Amino acid sequence: MRFLDRRLSRLPRPWGTVASWLVTIVLAVLVVLAFQAEVAKPFRIPSSSMEPTLHCARPSGGCEARFSDRVLACEICLRFSSPKRGQIVVFRAPALAKQRCGEGGDYVKRLIGMPGDLVSEDDRGFISIDGRQLAEPYVTAAARASDTDFRGQSWRVPAHEYFMMGDNRGGSCDSRQWGTVAVSDLLGRVIG
Repeated sequence: MRFLDRRLSRLPRPWGTVASWLVTIVLAVLVVLAFQAEVAKPFRIPSSSMEPTLHCARPSGGCEARFSDRVLACEICLRFSSPKRGQIVVFRAPALAKQRCGEGGDYVKRLIGMPGDLVSEDDRGFISIDGRQLAEPYVTAAARASDTDFRGQSWRVPAHEYFMMGDNRGGSCDSRQWGTVAVSDLLGRVIG
């Protein structure tokens, strides 16, 4: 950096200042791009499936906010620690999601089922893991009441895969419809 400072100081006054600012801006952009590529990527919440935890923008049905929340998905976090139940993650949706939900691509959902788990939904919309009811303070009573399509059903999570659900259960197209998500399709844990 000293070498560059010496070179820039040799330029006439206004040009040296302009060149110094340009170098600073270019370095800042490079740092941001490297951070985004290796550490965290920004994502927007496109649907109401995670309301009220994460907001999508009106006029979409079920959206509570004027602007969509933007979150950062920490890719590098998944390299150093395994995902945990209850975390919100970004992942590439399985091909069946596009067919069943009308939209594919990257999804943002809460990780509910770990490899080997038996995930069950009872007749009141409560989720159990291997027979034990899951504490879900993030699911509102209204969201639970509107979730009637999968009551009484169970799903076994295969090895190296995860079961994902939205917090707005009645408005979420999730693993109950299109199956589990392979560990290789996880893009990152939501950190902000």
